[in-house]
Amino acid sequence: MVEDANAVILTFGSYRLGVHGPGADLDTLCIGPSYVNREEDFFYTFHDILASMDEVTELQPVPDAHVPVMKFKFDGISIDLLYASISCLIVPEELDISDVSVLHNIDEPTVRSLNGCRVADQILKLVPNIEYFRTTLRCLKFWAKRRGVYSNVTGFLGGVNWALLVARVCQLYPNAVPSMLVSRFFRVYTQWRWPNPVMLCSIEENELGFSVWHPLRNPRDRSHLMPIITPAYPCMNSSYNVSASTLRVMMEQFQYGNKICEDIELNKVGWSALFVPYVFFEGYKNFLQIDVVAADVDDLRAWKGWVESRLRQLTLMIERDTIGKLQCHPYPREYIDDTRKCSHSAFFMGLQRKQGEVVQEGQQFDIRGTVEAFRHSINMYMFWKPGMDIHVSHIRRRQIPCYVFPDGFKRSRPSRSTVPVENRPKSLQENEVSGTELRGRNIKRKYDDKGVKQDVVLKKHCANPFVESLTPGNYAVSDCQELKSGESTSLTNSEQDELDRRMSPEAGTECGSNSSGVTSVSSEDGSPEYVASVSVAGYVDDSARAVEAMNNSRFDTTYMADSVKLGIGTLASANNEVLQDTLQTHLEPIAMAGMFLDSTKESFDSEACSKDSNKETESNIDSVRNSTVEFGN
Repeated sequence: MVEDANAVILTFGSYRLGVHGPGADLDTLCIGPSYVNREEDFFYTFHDILASMDEVTELQPVPDAHVPVMKFKFDGISIDLLYASISCLIVPEELDISDVSVLHNIDEPTVRSLNGCRVADQILKLVPNIEYFRTTLRCLKFWAKRRGVYSNVTGFLGGVNWALLVARVCQLYPNAVPSMLVSRFFRVYTQWRWPNPVMLCSIEENELGFSVWHPLRNPRDRSHLMPIITPAYPCMNSSYNVSASTLRVMMEQFQYGNKICEDIELNKVGWSALFVPYVFFEGYKNFLQIDVVAADVDDLRAWKGWVESRLRQLTLMIERDTIGKLQCHPYPREYIDDTRKCSHSAFFMGLQRKQGEVVQEGQQFDIRGTVEAFRHSINMYMFWKPGMDIHVSHIRRRQIPCYVFPDGFKRSRPSRSTVPVENRPKSLQENEVSGTELRGRNIKRKYDDKGVKQDVVLKKHCANPFVESLTPGNYAVSDCQELKSGESTSLTNSEQDELDRRMSPEAGTECGSNSSGVTSVSSEDGSPEYVASVSVAGYVDDSARAVEAMNNSRFDTTYMADSVKLGIGTLASANNEVLQDTLQTHLEPIAMAGMFLDSTKESFDSEACSKDSNKETESNIDSVRNSTVEFGN
């Protein structure tokens, strides 16, 4: 019996489908006899054998995974090794893995291990043209990685999911060439009505009694948002990891791909436009940063794998505790801070309020309890060692660490106005004055040569038409009120200093910034701390033309150690009306057109605005002064 003992090694995944590439993992399955079990023989005895081999590095067993796996590198090649024990004393050399008889007298984890090979074989049998299928799948896997939606462990789609989606499109368009299949892929799944399942064949029942995907019979299957059903018995949902937030992200990327393909068909762009990388850190203003640290590299590898496998749970917990109103975008990539003394790895999640939700005054998302529960579940790791730790913190876009950027530093955003002042186009009317020139004219001397304070005739002008600055200790509103020609205002020294500060080029730059306006400073221990200011993004060009500005809700944040509290800042905005006055030749040179930001983005001439509208604007500005922002404890 010992002399006849044997095992069979089979491949599955991208290698079996014929779409593997350089650097890809080699998915393998070891099929052994019935008396060699997974728990003791594979994960302990065989693990020790591999650990003693010089060719094997980065050995990492994952016995408690949904599909138990042993990860390692053999001569530098990444290998994921699964084990399945079938009910045979001797494993046949020519084992037909597609035969249902191999499923007799085995448990559920073994069935899932065997299904990798069985599903790959079924896919190749069900597609009309294997070569077209492989070319299309290679293209879309590359696209998914570039757009940040290729990762089964974080709630997106893995290799088998993409293979099933592509195979279904190949069935729908059996005579299409790969370029047409790529275009039709985005068209089909942009319009797909989830949770209708994607299936290559009908679901097969069998007397073996294994559970198959059946939402009418199994209540758990009804919660699946993006079911992609495997074609081999027992038919399962291969995309059970998808959450509401990750489904939203993938649908957005499908729409992006569909739009690019439409432009390609019209010869507007080339194929390279489809593979432009997704800039994750420019897509959100709020992030969760998950820092994973350990004493050495080996401990970090095991600890990081455990944390990464649980990140999907954090997404689900946040969706549950906020009733789906706070959306998460886990980014399937890790970052390393080489400046730390200990081994380190970091993951990031983008956060945003659900689009279309009505913002209520003082409404907040308190996810401190959610994060604490997540950390508690992480610390239940059975192989925990001293030095293993996890830190979860909330950061703003400007607080993103430099090590996440390719060159190790954050590239500065290009200035809004890059054209020199002297080269900027003049207005159509000869007597119209640019905003830059007016800014210089409006800064008047407060005192004459004898030291006597003068009255100043001014029209306030700022690069951001309506900026609200709310802090616990300071409350100021830059309302940019309009002063008509001939009106004068006597200002105190402190008021004039404040006005000069706001009218300075530095203040204009600050107003014109597209920043969300939530200011963070460092507390005594160096951690981010909330200062609380709110701004509305806006822009006014130097030729005094009306432009549109976005008035989006912002997150008010409160940072606490090892916890996060997020709140939706209720942005008090006045009933701003866009007023654009055409300068006339008989007006004083210092007079200028007033401009306000309108929430309805409509532009009116000043002749259509009565005194009542001005009073209404002043009343709304007063309401802004009296508004409050609710802070966390």
